[in-house]
Amino acid sequence: MTEKIREYSMNGALIIGVDNGYGNMKTARRCFKTAIAKYDSAPVLSRDYIEYDGGYYVIGEGRKGFVADKQTDDDNYVLTLVAIVKELEARGMTDSVNRARIHLAAGLPLKWVQAQREDFKRYMLRNSSVEVGYKDRLYCIEFAGCTVMPQCYSAVTENLKDFAGVTLLADIGNGTMNLMYLNNGRPMESKAWTEKLGVFQCFQKIHNMVQDKTGDNLMDDVIDNILRSGKIELPEPHASIVEKAICDYVEEIFQKLRDHEYNEKLMKVYFMGGGARLVEQFGNYNPDTTIFNHDIRANAKGYEYYCYMLLRHQSKSGRR
Repeated sequence: MTEKIREYSMNGALIIGVDNGYGNMKTARRCFKTAIAKYDSAPVLSRDYIEYDGGYYVIGEGRKGFVADKQTDDDNYVLTLVAIVKELEARGMTDSVNRARIHLAAGLPLKWVQAQREDFKRYMLRNSSVEVGYKDRLYCIEFAGCTVMPQCYSAVTENLKDFAGVTLLADIGNGTMNLMYLNNGRPMESKAWTEKLGVFQCFQKIHNMVQDKTGDNLMDDVIDNILRSGKIELPEPHASIVEKAICDYVEEIFQKLRDHEYNEKLMKVYFMGGGARLVEQFGNYNPDTTIFNHDIRANAKGYEYYCYMLLRHQSKSGRR
């Protein structure tokens, strides 16, 4: 069955959620690697690229490093444009020339929102309008505004009534793990943390353990496929070493949860993000108090809903 995803608009602008992850860029309908390379002329072999501001940007090429302040890195701006045009294409905008007025819904870790929100908005709204070429089409995009919301929490905003008692949200991305406690669906802002314990740390652990114990180097794509699927299709002893590395990483995650007062006897934990599958397959946990959400686009969808609710409230209050 094709997933039905709601679309939101306000004041004549489409609300488009973009989750700027360290491993993947996500929208409500699309997901692609957070990697981009600029060329001065159109690439010969790749068709997955955009033309913007006189440059050609190939999508998914290379591996992007961790950047704490995303607005200091121009690549994130270009990747956001890519996410927008991919989402517009997914919504059926495939004419030779496509025009869209959008309100960007983006996110940052809760602890970073207050300090970085305004800078991030200015970064994203540096141009009031842009033209982007993609797949022999032209996308003319006008920005009506940008709303920056907390990651992790946004993904569950629409379903807060389902969170009875105390629940620890654990959003495991590629670069970081965002943690936040909910008490009967209400966020506990004093109990929210961002830890540099994303899936890329597991990637490095696998690479180092295999190299140390066998002298072999696993290709990056081999490790990425294992982390994405959870399937270890390697000969021995490599398979056992990889499994040990993943189990050690997952145990580190649970230890970090315990460091932040998690107790599986007294509360629930809700895992989401790309690392949730690793926890489910390789972790030791109480299934009665552990919930998994494997929708990697949950934050992007949540940004759209949360942004719509905020804009509607502002409209009713007479504020812009």
